[in-house]
Amino acid sequence: MTEKPDFLPSASRRNPPRQIVFIAFDGAEPLDLTGPIGVFSRAEEQVPGTYDIRVASIDGAPIKTRSPLTLGGIEPLSGIAGNIDTLLVAGGNEQAVRRAATDPTLVAWLATHAKSARRVGSICTGAFVLGAAGLLDGRAVTTHWAAISALKEYFPQAQVEPDAIYRIDGRICTSAGVTAGIDLALALVKGDLGHAVAAAIARDLVLFLHRPGGQRQFSSTLEAQAAESDLFSELLVWMLEHPQADLSVPALADRAAMSPRNFARRFLQEVGKTPARHVLQIRLDHACRHLEKTAWTIDRVAERSGLKTADTMHRVFRQELGLTPSEYRSRFAAGS
Repeated sequence: MTEKPDFLPSASRRNPPRQIVFIAFDGAEPLDLTGPIGVFSRAEEQVPGTYDIRVASIDGAPIKTRSPLTLGGIEPLSGIAGNIDTLLVAGGNEQAVRRAATDPTLVAWLATHAKSARRVGSICTGAFVLGAAGLLDGRAVTTHWAAISALKEYFPQAQVEPDAIYRIDGRICTSAGVTAGIDLALALVKGDLGHAVAAAIARDLVLFLHRPGGQRQFSSTLEAQAAESDLFSELLVWMLEHPQADLSVPALADRAAMSPRNFARRFLQEVGKTPARHVLQIRLDHACRHLEKTAWTIDRVAERSGLKTADTMHRVFRQELGLTPSEYRSRFAAGS
């Protein structure tokens, strides 16, 4: 049962409840809906009268998600009336998102109702639907790490941030892949009802209230885990845990009991990137995490992450993220 915090904001000041509308479509990712809905539902349990949660699609028919799960209780867009507090668009598989983003009825409805909603956002690749409605231009946004390049290509006026778990830029809020929608929902609830309520929900769901790190650390690690062979599985974990170690090709080849030349060739085949590139991403991930979660100096972060010097770290951040380490910390540090 959800733990109730000692202090609960009065719901009497929010009459009627804030209307939270999730927009779904066939092929939607079910967790993009059920995860954030679970957060808002728990908030409603703690502070009754806070939220009126609705799920809508163009015609209101049951949603066939990208899994075997079919979702009922869907309303047609035409049935959504009254003041909309928050509009959130789910993501889904590429074909489903493409259909949604090119559906004139859906895009027109979203563009019209977004004008009066207090907040408009997306979970995962739902960002493409927001973009199609003209809502991303000039905004700092994010999406699933595998779709970052496509989002930049399709919506060049958006300020796409590849490492953010979620991004709230004024009225527009976007989240990274799938489970990051839960992080975004927790942040929105925290903004509405305060830290105590959001923290109680996070404890109930066994989640971080503020997840450590950015999605870059997950993308590089998940890419490595997706290799067809498990030849380097133990080595990849060891590398991730020892960014300060000698991670040169000769040293890694020795640990793998292979010749340097054969190691470099097989690593590229199995992992999909060169050893040097993977090492750079590991060290960058560690540096980002230290900047987000500690008050260490840049010199200390560079040393602890394996980048060795502040100058090297500054160059890598500029090259890979387009930000200085200080700029990254100011944007993504906990509590910023």
